[in-house]
Amino acid sequence: MTIDNYREILHRYWGYDDFRGIQREIIESIGSGHDTLGLMPTGGGKSITFQVPALAHEGTCIVITPLIALMKDQVENLRRRGIKAAAIYSGLTHEEIIVTLENAIFGAIKLLYVSPERLSSDLFQTKLHHMKVSFITVDEAHCISQWGYDFRPSYLQIAKIRSLVPGVPVLALTATATPQVVDDIQAKLSGDFSVFKMSFERKNLAYVVRHAEDKTEQLIHILKHVNGSAIVYARSRLRTKEFAQIISEAGITATFYHAGLDASTKDERQREWQENKYRVMVATNAFGMGIDKPDVRVVIHMDCPDSIEAYFQEAGRAGRDGFKAYAVLLYNRHDETKLKKRITDTFPDKDYIRQVYEHLAYYYQIGVGSGFNHTFEFNIDKFCHNFNHFPIRVDSALKILQRAGYLEYTEEQDNKARVKFTVSRSDLYRLENNSPNEDAIITALLRNYGGLFTDYNFIDEAFLAQATNLKPQQVYLVLKSLSQRHILHFIPQKKTPYIRYTQRREDKEFIQLMPEVYEERKVQFEAHIQAMIRYATNDKVCRSRQLLRYFGEENDHNCEQCDVCLAHRAEGMVIEARLNAAAKKILQLLDDGKPHFITELKSIELPVSELDAAIEYLTDEEYIIRLEDGCIAKS
Repeated sequence: MTIDNYREILHRYWGYDDFRGIQREIIESIGSGHDTLGLMPTGGGKSITFQVPALAHEGTCIVITPLIALMKDQVENLRRRGIKAAAIYSGLTHEEIIVTLENAIFGAIKLLYVSPERLSSDLFQTKLHHMKVSFITVDEAHCISQWGYDFRPSYLQIAKIRSLVPGVPVLALTATATPQVVDDIQAKLSGDFSVFKMSFERKNLAYVVRHAEDKTEQLIHILKHVNGSAIVYARSRLRTKEFAQIISEAGITATFYHAGLDASTKDERQREWQENKYRVMVATNAFGMGIDKPDVRVVIHMDCPDSIEAYFQEAGRAGRDGFKAYAVLLYNRHDETKLKKRITDTFPDKDYIRQVYEHLAYYYQIGVGSGFNHTFEFNIDKFCHNFNHFPIRVDSALKILQRAGYLEYTEEQDNKARVKFTVSRSDLYRLENNSPNEDAIITALLRNYGGLFTDYNFIDEAFLAQATNLKPQQVYLVLKSLSQRHILHFIPQKKTPYIRYTQRREDKEFIQLMPEVYEERKVQFEAHIQAMIRYATNDKVCRSRQLLRYFGEENDHNCEQCDVCLAHRAEGMVIEARLNAAAKKILQLLDDGKPHFITELKSIELPVSELDAAIEYLTDEEYIIRLEDGCIAKS
């Protein structure tokens, strides 16, 4: 396959005439069958590097990514371009998964997106044996590294998947990886990788750390002085709503976004922000991955992220169109204390973790030696109330128990909405007084879903909205109305965490938390926190150089636009002004045309250091000369 073939595909489907950055090198490498690792900053065009060669080569490209929202978005975008793409993730029915996998086996899918959790399922691995795979793409590849900021145990399944399709090359992609993580990615994926790296420098993006006791006041000040679209990141879901209200009250349009919102609300708010109906999106870190909005002029962090990697990725969503943009971190004396508290919250004492494990068994009434492979819905608020725990520490304890192999903890798994008609088909047709929207929804349900009169069926509210030209929120309200009228029973989509026991229940004294599960991870987390604190408090070194150095990229020039560079420039201007004032007074003293001893300059009321610097400057510029007797005179 030649580069001209790849360019033709790029132009036909995306309208671009040529590749940019290191896209060409990555595509040629994976296209030639070589294991390839691409390090590209946010906005560097990662998706092109696997989508183009996937279309150029026979078979299906398996794309592993942890972000369901990004999966859905990319599949939808590809289908709009006439490209055969599909995704498998939690929330699909067993039948939907089988149909998708069968389509891939028969060559009807060029790009198959898969969440890492699906890789371990027997169904997926069985079907994979019969699939013609062109190559495997590992997106967010840093998740496979125990040294990465976002390590996910499910990513370790990828090495096993490689063994099921021997000879198939792997393309690993990440926007945030230190040199240590780069080495670990290659080791975990067991390949001989060709590594391609773009510079992480963003010349149009000014990084700013603003020390602010009143962060809200600074937030409004910045938004009023920097025009254009903005993202404001907050640590908690509650704070996103609070800040959005404050911004709105200041006369700036704003909405909020977090993982706890239902899918239709998230989709609607994201779309309205992208269409500039809202200028500001206030969000947790659940927002942003794969968001295609290049004209974001400012990203503001109200709270420090847990790592430089997370901050760099989120800040990098500003200015992707190449025009001037700002990434502002608001920081004050309380933030260091909060950051350090996250260490104890994320890694509670081992005895506490064992206690949570025991209380979990009491909660589900599971005896020692029982529970293997049992799955339970998990209401964290109810659990904490029953056993007097705090949700943040329970969440951390469950994640550590998962890494230790005792259970699987699925956070807020999407469960699709379900519908079943409670009236007969004949009674349904005799109904009167339905609104036009209700009739449209009933018709769409009957046309697109079978068996609704005998059993519950999973439905897609976004699809119904598209089929009826209604907004997702309208679809939801119509279904609620039909349910209240007992025409059908509607079970709304909900996000529910699940616990699955992957081993028989142990007595808590026998719970083993090995160093690689606890101590080593804790040390790494502490290092990430300390790096974040150093960045926020170091006002001596250019911000851009600090970030680049963290990722192993040495830069010999300052950005000249961050708060540190601007402060140094201002300081230099002050020094230059004082130097000029001293030089002027020296020249006035020498205006009589006579030599003067340097000691006579003491009559000029200026610090000795400034006088010495002024004399050196005037001598170098040949305004004055030094005489052998120690005097100075005009030259």
